[in-house]
Amino acid sequence: MSVLDIRVLGDPVLRLDTKPVAAVTDDVRRLIDDMFETMRAAQGIGLAAPQVGRSERVAVVDVAVGGVGPLALINPEIVSREGSAKGEEGCLSIPDIFGDVERAIGIVVRALDRNGAAIEVSARDLLARCLQHEIDHLHGKLFIDHLSVLKRRAALAQWSDLKPKFPGYIRHLADEKSSDHHREEL
Repeated sequence: MSVLDIRVLGDPVLRLDTKPVAAVTDDVRRLIDDMFETMRAAQGIGLAAPQVGRSERVAVVDVAVGGVGPLALINPEIVSREGSAKGEEGCLSIPDIFGDVERAIGIVVRALDRNGAAIEVSARDLLARCLQHEIDHLHGKLFIDHLSVLKRRAALAQWSDLKPKFPGYIRHLADEKSSDHHREEL
């Protein structure tokens, strides 16, 4: 397993729609393993393939709530939503920027697991939020896209001060010292 570089806001790969995975191969499973390792190294709770520069429709999450452990999702799609609530989100691809995003409180997601078996995940609260955030990534959408114009403008102004730390729109985790983040980033 390897810790991969994370692409940050400004890299065009983050705005592309991913391609469905036609077959779950060893390469896809290796990507999943590397994504879990990268997510944990970055102290996140979710990561989507575009965030590591890949175009496959793959995401990983590890929220550890409600008895649901780490999840690898291939070709995930939300098949139902219920309720809504605002909650704070951050993103490994926009480090140190946070905003309140309205999301469904409960969702059902259908996907394939790391072995290609069909799965259905019923999620609420933080797990539902994380899954929606990562599935958005698979369609080129970022959490800041859900913010009001003023809040988005403020977040982008903050980001303009931070982005020089990431030449080439790449976050090299190997270069980062241990983080003092007190909030989880998706």
